[in-house]
Amino acid sequence: MHVMQYEITLPADYHMGIIRDRVATRGHLMDAFPGLGLKAYLMRERGEDSPVNQYAPLYLWTTPEGMNSFLRGPGFHGIVQDFGRPEVQHWTGLSYAEGPSPAALPRSATRLRSPVAPSATPADAVGAALEESRRLAKAPGAVATALAADPRHGELLHFTLWDHPAPQEAGDRYEVLHLSRPEREQLGEGRRW
Repeated sequence: MHVMQYEITLPADYHMGIIRDRVATRGHLMDAFPGLGLKAYLMRERGEDSPVNQYAPLYLWTTPEGMNSFLRGPGFHGIVQDFGRPEVQHWTGLSYAEGPSPAALPRSATRLRSPVAPSATPADAVGAALEESRRLAKAPGAVATALAADPRHGELLHFTLWDHPAPQEAGDRYEVLHLSRPEREQLGEGRRW
């Protein structure tokens, strides 16, 4: 599993209805994309829960070929044409688990990026993060959760989809506008570390 995300931060006075319309008219185009486990069309609006207006889709890829095909294809080219080339962040998947509400359409998502302390061994840091992933996977209203690592920057990423408004935990909270899940069953349950 490969996790990928790009963030498009928009002006404070940007009409976020434009992003909602974009996803409503184009989101279905990824519903059968080969190599894609799931794509969460994420958005957050400047206000109480967010310092910025942002469109920040997050992908869980089942194959690197799927990810590479998307980045070379018309979908990503449309993003580049409309918003400029965003920095594409990616992480190696460590675990994926369905939550107690796997069939629910997610309404929100949380993302927590955590640096691994220089004094921590990678095994200890990942072990603690896996425990947190198990906790999140059992939380009421969790649809699915994933854990990934960026070894270059020494960072761990927790991503969880919720069937209710995102809990007030650490990290960024997003509204889920659409969920494409063509190969979700191929993400598999369990640990990859």
